Amino acid sequence: MSSAALLDNVERQTRLAGHNRVAMLLFRLGDAQLFGINVFKVREVMRRPPLERMPGAHALVAGSCDYRGQTIPVIDLAAAVGYPPLRDEPGAHLMVTEFSRSVQGFLVADLQRMVHCDGDSLSAPSAALGFGPRVNAVTRVDGALVAVIDVEHVLASIDAAPRELSAQMQRSASAHPLHPRRVLVADDSLIARRQLVNLFKQMNIECVVAQDGREALDRLNALADAPEDERVNLVVSDIEMPQLDGYALTRAIRETPALRRLKVVLHSSLSGVFNEAIVREVGADRFVAKFQPDVLAQAVIELLPVPSD
Repeated sequence: MSSAALLDNVERQTRLAGHNRVAMLLFRLGDAQLFGINVFKVREVMRRPPLERMPGAHALVAGSCDYRGQTIPVIDLAAAVGYPPLRDEPGAHLMVTEFSRSVQGFLVADLQRMVHCDGDSLSAPSAALGFGPRVNAVTRVDGALVAVIDVEHVLASIDAAPRELSAQMQRSASAHPLHPRRVLVADDSLIARRQLVNLFKQMNIECVVAQDGREALDRLNALADAPEDERVNLVVSDIEMPQLDGYALTRAIRETPALRRLKVVLHSSLSGVFNEAIVREVGADRFVAKFQPDVLAQAVIELLPVPSD
């Protein structure tokens, strides 16, 4: 199937967003195992172009290439997940993606097709499956196991620079009465959860952590009648999550009388203007692209309710 045939109906797939459904592009990395990535993160797929190799580059970076006038890094996704490298395979494909407003290419062995999955069919993988931390969800498509890549984990392993609040934002946070406010963080990526917990620690804000939208909703309902100092005051949620995605989680919060006044920030590496429209549709208060510590911190400061005397 051609690249155009795989991606020419992305606009139509946008209508799935907000209804706990996801469109995934399936691919392989060297054997029969199927892997998946959210199609909204894919700009284009093509045959592997010539790559320029740079001395000193990370071992997972196969090189760089020209993509529509922009030089982008090309990451060997097969090597990142534990397969033999594809950097020297002439038949490999390049999947150009956009995450958190950055563009990069991933080498994959071959592309398959686009499929639709219900969010509740996705689940965290058992450790016994052996995928490790670079797969954050699994599902079945026509009986075949599909492993969803945690691209944030792959990218963080290449660029491990700490994401800290600026000194100015730390001063701004300390000037606001944020303690003892509590924020619920919902994200299926271990790396993302760690980043957020660290961010809120810098702001002196306590976190309640959930690994998917279903767990987040259960935690919120359980804490709805808790004493004031144990309740959640704001939710920061990823969009792509197993069981219940961030859009569906926001809808559920707005439809639950005990929760509907909670402020909700959707925090995602998904790009595209459709996010803003769906954020408004589902009733979220803000969308912040990952991972911009100062931008997220400012949103939290603006949205957290002031503690009552």
